[in-house]
Amino acid sequence: MQQLHHFINGQSQPGDSGRNAPVYNPATGEQSASVSLASAEETRSAIAAASAAFPGWSNTSALKRSRILFRFKALLEKHSDELATLISREHGKVHSDALGEVTRGMEVVEFACGMPHLQKGEHSLNVGTGVDSHSLMQPLGVCAGIAPFNFPAMVPMWMFPIALATGNTFIMKPSEKDPSAPLRMAELLTEAGLPPGVFNVVNGDKEAVDVLLTDERVEAVSFVGSTPIAEYIYSTASAHGKRVQALGGAKNHMVVMPDADLDQAADALMGAAYGSAGERCMAISVAVPIGEQTAQRLRDKILERMATLRVGPGEVEGQENDMGPLISRVHADKVIEFIDSGVEQGAELVVDGRDIKIAGHENGYFVGATLFDHVRPDMRIYAEEIFGPVLCLVRQESLDEAIALINAHEYGNGTAIFTRDGDAARQYTTRIQVGMVGVNVPIPVPMAFHSFGGWKRSLFGPLHMHGPDGVRFYTRMKAVTTRWPDGLRSEQTSHFTMPTL
Repeated sequence: MQQLHHFINGQSQPGDSGRNAPVYNPATGEQSASVSLASAEETRSAIAAASAAFPGWSNTSALKRSRILFRFKALLEKHSDELATLISREHGKVHSDALGEVTRGMEVVEFACGMPHLQKGEHSLNVGTGVDSHSLMQPLGVCAGIAPFNFPAMVPMWMFPIALATGNTFIMKPSEKDPSAPLRMAELLTEAGLPPGVFNVVNGDKEAVDVLLTDERVEAVSFVGSTPIAEYIYSTASAHGKRVQALGGAKNHMVVMPDADLDQAADALMGAAYGSAGERCMAISVAVPIGEQTAQRLRDKILERMATLRVGPGEVEGQENDMGPLISRVHADKVIEFIDSGVEQGAELVVDGRDIKIAGHENGYFVGATLFDHVRPDMRIYAEEIFGPVLCLVRQESLDEAIALINAHEYGNGTAIFTRDGDAARQYTTRIQVGMVGVNVPIPVPMAFHSFGGWKRSLFGPLHMHGPDGVRFYTRMKAVTTRWPDGLRSEQTSHFTMPTL
């Protein structure tokens, strides 16, 4: 069986803690690999490697750093299908979805390639007589990223490309459930010319994480995951003087107005609710139709589409499935428990995904697409993040009621409104207390040159990920004010060659 190691100081490093975790193929339920879990001492050795590499890397010109990332992007394009296959085998999502994940991650690499422009700082001449001021955007030092299982390639690429481009060194702690893609990206970074120690991958659990949160050599921590863990990451790392961005859970609503194109809305809901088996922090898990007639028509159109939804393994020959398995048996059982609770609390279970069986994959972690109607805000299936293929219909009588409903929820990650009415859209985007909003766009994930992040208990820390906030997070500003005595002149030397690096 394959043994997955760490990647420290430019090379694969076998674990010596004696602790390992199984890696499964969610479509079959069979163990495909074993991954080493780092001890505290192994984690400190990765920090030491990153710390030793920082002076040289931070003093490397921004253009040279950018060129390494350009080569890394080319290697990602060359190996994107390979990375997507690794993701499908360990996460379970269908191949096209995994390929889309790699593509969205590459967009952040493209953004980071422009860092020589983005990290220029500012300059003011003659702020006083003979006095000039300028600012420097300098790297922090050793940074760490802790990634979730649901996007093993994209979420790490929300973090490390910008950190590396701005001159930091980095330690990636992937999910132990699907660690192969980050390990492969570490190899590709080395092939692109990244010096040893600049990027490291440490596989592990809480023991490794707690070292990253408390070691004084780590300057900043980025995290994506559930809200309870995000809160722990933020409070612990902040207490140890670190800069932190910790993205937490979500309960994303999609409001459907009476004037909306309901075919378009139903199509959007199918992908937004059931794509990647609902294991997305931007998945739409609550549809909010306005008015009883809109609700019934929308429900009918969703049912038509659910009847043709293809559920099965992520890797198949021939026609691809629409939805794959969940990440683990434990998580599949948790989603089923949520469905049970919805029934017990009185929601109407319109489509039940609990007993789905996939021929030839009877031991896979499958839960079928599930639809509830007449869901109330006091129900668990509404209040909590399910992170599975469960869509709830919460009927409201007006846009004002819908906005009040959504603003009352503890999460504020993403939301959408489907309408032809510009006034309704403008009201919604202005009044809604959510960080990312779509108008006739179901999953409004910003492009890499904008920043990603929610409000309320969906984000801990002031800065969002990638885009301008990402650059600000991985740099610190230094203001320099200068004045030179009159009459000093340096020795004049003529240079006739073209200046180069």
